[in-house]
Amino acid sequence: MGDSVTDHNLGATQPPLRIGGRCVAALLREQIPVLTRQVLARLVIELPVYAQLPTEEVGGDIADIVGHNLRTFADVLQRRQPVTDEQLAAQRDSAAQRAEEGVPLDAILSAYQIGVAMAWSELTAGAGPADLPDVLATAGQVLAFERRVLSAVSAAYLEVRQILGSEEHGGRHALLTALVAGEALDKFAHHNGPRPAPRYVVLHLTLAPHPDEVGGGAVAGVAARRKVRRVRAVLDRFAGEPTLTALDSSGGTALVPAGVPPPWPTLTDLVGRAADAAGCAITAAAAVVPPPQVPAAVAQTAEIVALVRRTGRRPGLYRLADVLLDYQLSRPSDALPGLAELLAPLDHKPDLLHTLDTFLRHELNRRATAAALHVHPNTVDYRLRRITQLTGLSPTRPTDLPQLNAALVARGGGPKPPPEHPPSGCDEQATDPRPHRLPD
Repeated sequence: MGDSVTDHNLGATQPPLRIGGRCVAALLREQIPVLTRQVLARLVIELPVYAQLPTEEVGGDIADIVGHNLRTFADVLQRRQPVTDEQLAAQRDSAAQRAEEGVPLDAILSAYQIGVAMAWSELTAGAGPADLPDVLATAGQVLAFERRVLSAVSAAYLEVRQILGSEEHGGRHALLTALVAGEALDKFAHHNGPRPAPRYVVLHLTLAPHPDEVGGGAVAGVAARRKVRRVRAVLDRFAGEPTLTALDSSGGTALVPAGVPPPWPTLTDLVGRAADAAGCAITAAAAVVPPPQVPAAVAQTAEIVALVRRTGRRPGLYRLADVLLDYQLSRPSDALPGLAELLAPLDHKPDLLHTLDTFLRHELNRRATAAALHVHPNTVDYRLRRITQLTGLSPTRPTDLPQLNAALVARGGGPKPPPEHPPSGCDEQATDPRPHRLPD
């Protein structure tokens, strides 16, 4: 009696379904890990789109939803009641994600059908003539479950595809365009779509490639869309509403609605969580401004990110205060050409320019510089002496450091790395054994 199930429609207690002497619900639960792996293997073989998905996604999100679907089916068999809308929430969410990634609906529906069919085969493998009543009852549960799942998945998928081209989506795009262009926002104040926020966190984001994007082809496209979707999801959760974004796989602009200015550490954490979710490094700049100041903030944050990347800083979130000197030095002025000219003697010696730039970035630490350049510390010593000889400015003399740093910025934020094999004669004494050493 402890295993019996109450049929609320009939007011009667029904025994658990058994095939081959085994409770089908318990049998299915035991086989979920093995079945999940088997289903994934068939999806990759029989449905080309799954073979093209990133390995991370197949072994992560897809495996999770296959296992969840099997567990839900086991619960249905245990209760002998139809699956509820609440139980299908994860399936709907998964379908919505696949819709955003551009996975075809027919492939998604086929995947669910394959999973259910493999579960049915597992459950009925030991069936005998005496099991016919329970086999038929189980078949009825299978058909009802499959119908409800496919219906829910199709509805969620089509809803997302409709939203992507809907008036609401178009309204967000129109508001974003108006804010960035500095247009009047009166027309957005009294309509059913998104309305201007009191202020916005203006974010300019540069997204590094996800590892799955490197190979190219269909898998790269899916990985890129997945990366962007995950960044948007983090921003939306932070704002509590859809953010205004113009993002592609390399990055772009996001306007995050904000009632009050968020603390800077909160924004730093936001960018860190977006990078973790996307599985890639993110370099970003932010400014919190009211709507009229959005155009200037969009331009400035983009310039800050470009400056940060040009000067070799680490990924993360930056603001103008973090790059004040470099930002000012990058402004057009009469002094700029003169600053750039200070390093003209190094124009044809890329190894010396690269060494200078690396030495300054590593806070004048010759051993760290040598490690970064993959050379002996004596080589660094020699190159720094050559820089002094050619320019008259010493990277080890505190009074010369501001000019050298300013000169690098004036030349566009630092030199490009030198060729793998420097020009002949450029580093003839690179391993100069003389005892003169610079401080570590």
